[in-house]
Amino acid sequence: MKIAYDIQFQTELKTNDWEQLKQFTDARIALGRAGGSQPTKPLLEFQLAHAQAKDAVLKILDVASLTEKLANLDSDVLYIQSCSENKDCYLKRPDLGRQLSEPSRALLQQYKLQYPDDDDVVIVASDGLSARAIEDNAPAFIAQLQQACIHEGWSLAPLIIATGSRVALGDEVAQILQAKMLVMLIGERPGLSSPDSMGIYYTWNAYKGCHDALRNCISNVRPAGLSSQIAIQRLIALMRKSRQLQLSGVQLKDEHEMTVEAQETTHLERLF
Repeated sequence: MKIAYDIQFQTELKTNDWEQLKQFTDARIALGRAGGSQPTKPLLEFQLAHAQAKDAVLKILDVASLTEKLANLDSDVLYIQSCSENKDCYLKRPDLGRQLSEPSRALLQQYKLQYPDDDDVVIVASDGLSARAIEDNAPAFIAQLQQACIHEGWSLAPLIIATGSRVALGDEVAQILQAKMLVMLIGERPGLSSPDSMGIYYTWNAYKGCHDALRNCISNVRPAGLSSQIAIQRLIALMRKSRQLQLSGVQLKDEHEMTVEAQETTHLERLF
């Protein structure tokens, strides 16, 4: 039998010609190689990112800490839960994450009886698939959003913190509180470079059983993604148009325009 020898690669680190493009994306490109294998550094970074993504999904939202961070806002804060009793149930039974628990429903109904006036906007901050995303991004975002809503002359319902929540949980919240505009902040499914990504789901005149085609979504709100400032600009633009048309979802188009910094444009032109 003839012996076939293994291919022998040179062991020194080889860089990739696309290395300069890495400054524009968190995607795993231009990793280089060491011999015939991936270099140790990007391999370890991949393992860390994978662990961070798993931790983001399994982490329990620190309600006490989040409530404390929101305490300086001039708003009542209510804590509610879905019918998902724990993370295992939440991951295996998405339907239960869309339903309010009976104590939470009673809490909201009691609040509405005590404060019967209708409000324009209700903001719900929910753990979703990344509690870290809400803990890191929601407090500052909510403070800015409240100021923007007040500037528009819109009244605000109490802030809602929800655990074990899917997007649709906010629909019944808005229905009970009779708020016309629902802003649902939720931790998004973490990617291998985005364990802290927060999503925004906006719905006009939400009700229990509302389907997803009636929502608008702004995604990837985080320091390394879409900034809070730009996300709020886009959201407020959607909300203004929504009030005008009395609808949201696929019939409501995001027409907000953002200018590109001349400095960034010049850099890209030089590169390509």
